Amino acid sequence: MTELATSVAPGTEVPGRIYIYKRYERFWHWSQALLVIVMMLSGFEVHGSYHLLGFELAVRLHTLAAWLLLTLWAFTIFWQFTTGEWRQYLPTHKKVAAMAMYYSWGMFRGAPHPFKKTVQKKHNPLQRLAYLGLLAMISPLIWGSGLLYLFRAFWPSLGIDQWLTLEWVAWAHTAGAFMMLTFFIVHVYLTTTGHTPLAHIKSMVTGWEELHDDAHPTEAPATPPQGS
Repeated sequence: MTELATSVAPGTEVPGRIYIYKRYERFWHWSQALLVIVMMLSGFEVHGSYHLLGFELAVRLHTLAAWLLLTLWAFTIFWQFTTGEWRQYLPTHKKVAAMAMYYSWGMFRGAPHPFKKTVQKKHNPLQRLAYLGLLAMISPLIWGSGLLYLFRAFWPSLGIDQWLTLEWVAWAHTAGAFMMLTFFIVHVYLTTTGHTPLAHIKSMVTGWEELHDDAHPTEAPATPPQGS
C-alpha cells in the first residue's frame, strides 16, 4: 500500500499502519543522507585518510556537495517554519531517563518502547537532544570552519589572519567531521532498533509507520485522505 503515501494526509490510518512522514520530509531526509555521505567520503580523502578519487576531484566533489546541502537546508528551513514542523525538534526533559534505560537495557530484554510516536511527536526525547546537539554544536563547527577554509583569500581584507591560522581551522573542521561521523553511525544503528531491523528505514521510504499493541499512536486521530 505504499502507493497511498502520495495521496493521503499525515495521521491517516489504515489497518495496522499510520501515515507519519510527508513526501518532502522523506525527500529531504534521503537527499541529506546522500550528500552527507558524499561529503564524509570526499572529506576524509582530502584529509589524507585514504586514496580513492584523487585529491583534486575529492576537493571539487566535497565543495559541490557542501553547496548543494546548504541549498537543501535553505529550502528545508523554509518548509519547517511554514508547516510548523520545527516544533518536532524542541527539546524536552520528559522520559529522557526512560529512553536512556530503554536503549541501554530495555530493548535487549524485549521491554515495550516508552515513547509513542505520533504525527505531532515523531522524535523521542533523546532524539530531540541529539538533533539539538547537531544543530547547536556540530553543524556550526563544521560549516563555520568549512566556510572559513573556502574563503581563505578574504582573510586579510577582513583582518581575520591576524588572530586565526589555517591550521586551527583545519583542526576544527576535522573535529567536526569526526563528530558528524559518530552521529551518523549512531543514527544508522538506531534505525535497526524497531520491531524489525528495517522497520524504521521502511517507514522513512514509504511514509507509513506500522502500528503495534505497545506502540500505537494516541495523539493522532485518523483524518480523511487529502494531499500531503
